[in-house]
Amino acid sequence: MYISGNKRIKNDCSFVVIHFCIVIGKALLMVEIAKFINPKNNFMYALKNKVQLIGNLGGNPEIRTTESGKKMARFSVATNETYRTAKGDRVTETQWHNLIAWGKVADIAEQYLSKGSEVAIEGKLINRNYTDKEGIKRYVSEVQVNEVLMLGDKKSTKA
Repeated sequence: MYISGNKRIKNDCSFVVIHFCIVIGKALLMVEIAKFINPKNNFMYALKNKVQLIGNLGGNPEIRTTESGKKMARFSVATNETYRTAKGDRVTETQWHNLIAWGKVADIAEQYLSKGSEVAIEGKLINRNYTDKEGIKRYVSEVQVNEVLMLGDKKSTKA
């Protein structure tokens, strides 16, 4: 954990950004908390979350267009963590992350991403719920993608 920034904004307030970084194999999960601090009462006025992942697509992006014409892409990314047990055996664990992209990012996903593509993404964690056909309330956590960086060789991306 490290603290970056401490810029004076108003007479009695300052702005602090705190980064919590967790590295799992190639995956970097970074949560950024931005807060305005008032020395008199120490209230937190703003929060921000950020997720960064490096991994491989589990399938081709599923593209949909809303009634209003906005494009949406849904896809999953696998990240791997490799470690050694007490006996010295090498173990690799895979975590799957559900991602959603809108607008221009969805256009990029549709045009360039395919199953197996290695990508670095940045976005924010979204939690939502819905009721399924049987009337059961379901909860979903997904990453809303803001930026995509294509990694790996050109063979793994669409032409």
